[in-house]
Amino acid sequence: MDIFEKIDRFTIANDYRALGIYPYFHALESRQDTEVIMEGKRRIMLGSNNYLGLTTEPTVIEAGIRAFEKYGTGCSGSRFLNGTLEMHLELERELAAFVHMEGAVTFSTGFQSNLGIISALVGRGDYVICDRENHASIYDGCRLSYGKMMRYKHNDMQELESILSRIPEEAGRLIVTDGVFSMGGDIANLPEICRLAEKYGARVMVDDAHGLGVIGEGGRGTASYFGLEDKVDVIMGTFSKSLASLGGFMAASERVCDFVRHNSRPFIFSASIPPSACATALAALRHLEAHPELPKRLLALSTHARAGLKAAGLSVRESETPIIPIYTYEVEHTLRKAKEAYDAGVYVNPVLPPATPPSECLLRTSYMATLTEPLIDEAVEILGRVLKG
Repeated sequence: MDIFEKIDRFTIANDYRALGIYPYFHALESRQDTEVIMEGKRRIMLGSNNYLGLTTEPTVIEAGIRAFEKYGTGCSGSRFLNGTLEMHLELERELAAFVHMEGAVTFSTGFQSNLGIISALVGRGDYVICDRENHASIYDGCRLSYGKMMRYKHNDMQELESILSRIPEEAGRLIVTDGVFSMGGDIANLPEICRLAEKYGARVMVDDAHGLGVIGEGGRGTASYFGLEDKVDVIMGTFSKSLASLGGFMAASERVCDFVRHNSRPFIFSASIPPSACATALAALRHLEAHPELPKRLLALSTHARAGLKAAGLSVRESETPIIPIYTYEVEHTLRKAKEAYDAGVYVNPVLPPATPPSECLLRTSYMATLTEPLIDEAVEILGRVLKG
């Protein structure tokens, strides 16, 4: 059989193009901001993970420019060999201090971070236990490891305990959970996860891609939010969201970090973060530390948006975070409503299977600290009109 036969059977993208509701690869013609120019028209951006709005912060932009001028465009090698800048080490020290851990390791992307962390920590004979709504990068990190993956229903602590109780005592155990879940916007039941981990001798890893800069003291994430920084063993985060750059990191004890540096294939065999991306992440982190009011502003605006969406009669999933899903249920209906909102001037993300069950599709809206109440009200009015029409 020709390996390309499956390509001829893949028709869904063209089917949606023919219907005029294909939702992907809309091209930006302006910077990532609260309002963007996308394919020639102004759109209110309710589909970005730029939670603190720092992609347009002048000090962050200037840091990137200075790094280009000083270091050039890239490092041309892995961190393991010729690709470590003093600035990489500086960023790692400041990230570790920010989340109250001993050490940190940076990776070239957030997706790669989960691949590199989990595949290094979970070995043959070990078990990795995952929430079913964890990010795809966690699933792929589990597949790359030599351990056995077991999944529990979303935030179902009874099933998590049932799984833990069945794992052989001599096996290593790592519980991995999103802190803030990327599609639903809800928060992991970290207190109970940590309690069960202690009871059954497991370690805990939190993917805080959507928690860093959003919840916790000064935006320090999920462990800080619950006061459990001393109970979480590994924190993972990304730079492409609150830190307005590209890359990712793990924070843990120094002995865990050193082990990962020497055993993580995605870390060892990948080029290091380019100087400009490293500098902008570092500048964004420092800006967040200097402005702890930003996460509070973000959550206040999210509360304003949630109240407006409910007042418009829309079915939203409850959360405390800037991720507010609006249920649209069926696939084609979801795509049509996303297209109508886009044409009316609001960009949102349609979420379809396999990211949701087939009858629970939704429009994922997400908010930035740099939005204003009038701009949110304008967007909510458009969404209400589109979704109730």
